Parts: sequence; C-alpha cells; structure tokens
Amino acid sequence: MKLWLLRHAPVDAPTGLCYGTTDFAAQADATQRAAAAMAPSLSIGIEVRTSPLQRCTQLAAALAHRRADLAVPRVDPRLAELDFGDWEGRPWQAIPRAEIDAWAADFCDARPGRGGESTRTFMQRVGAAWDEWCASGHDALWITHAGVIRAVTLLQRGVRLPASADAWPVAGVACGAWSVVERSSGARN
Repeated sequence: MKLWLLRHAPVDAPTGLCYGTTDFAAQADATQRAAAAMAPSLSIGIEVRTSPLQRCTQLAAALAHRRADLAVPRVDPRLAELDFGDWEGRPWQAIPRAEIDAWAADFCDARPGRGGESTRTFMQRVGAAWDEWCASGHDALWITHAGVIRAVTLLQRGVRLPASADAWPVAGVACGAWSVVERSSGARN
C-alpha cells in the first residue's frame, strides 16, 4: 500500500506569515506545474482526498483535469492544516516570543493563539484519517499541508502524539512536491 502526500503549491501571501486554516489561494502557475509533475505517477483508480482549503482543492482540480481517469477527489476536513487561532494571518515576527514559548512548553495541549488547535487534537484528527487509510488496503493520494505530512511521518513511526515540540519533525516537503509512505496491508501501529 502506498500513501502519496502531495503538498499544495506556494500560496499567494506575503512571506513569513503565519497561516494554517487561513484560506489563501495557491499560485496558479505553480499549481499547474505540481499537477503536471504528479499526474504520471498515479495509478488509475487511486483514492484521492484533499484538504478543504482552496490551495489544496485547486491542486485537486488541476490534477483531475490532467487525469480524468482518477477517482473524483473527496474533500476531507481531517487533512486541513493546524489552526493557529488568532495568530492566523499575522507575521511570525509579530507574534510575541513569550506566546510561542508557552505553546512549545506545553506542545501537546496548549493552543497556539487564542482559539487555536492543540497538537493533541490535530494529531487525533490526522490519526483518524491515517487509521482509515491503513484499514482500507488501498493506495491513496492526500493533497494536503506541511503539518499534516509531518504528522503522518510521526504516525508511520507509531507515534500518536509527540512528547514535546522537539519531537516534531523538522524535515518537510516543499510546496508542490510529495512524499510516499509505504505499508504492508496487515501492518499495525
């Protein structure tokens, strides 16, 4: 079984901005390039799921346009990026260091920004999608975000919740690029 994790193209937003659930559009040309690069790699009938955020649904539509033989993409809210609460749309440099440090100090349960989503809640929702895919026995493509891809990296290793901020994966997938997770059909976490 293979799970393709395709990250959306770069967004039309200023560099250095905090955004998770802020619904920015992706750059149109970069979205088309990502779809063109991904399209030949996918098998006919692969299940396609996408985050509901437009930077991902744009890529799902571009991919579907290039590959009419693929399954119709299913919007899955569990594949959305982490919600950063009232940090959303603010430059990272404008967020007080003390607030970031407080989030990192209680990384599992603190909520970034007022109204944000805890890492525990985020991992539970991504974990539910992961568990469903593992039980499916089928290849799939998720069109998603850096945070979700990092969460899957942990889930693949059997980590349901990182012990601290230091345990969160640093390496990521570039915008418009992908990684592939392989599992045997009977594998368990």
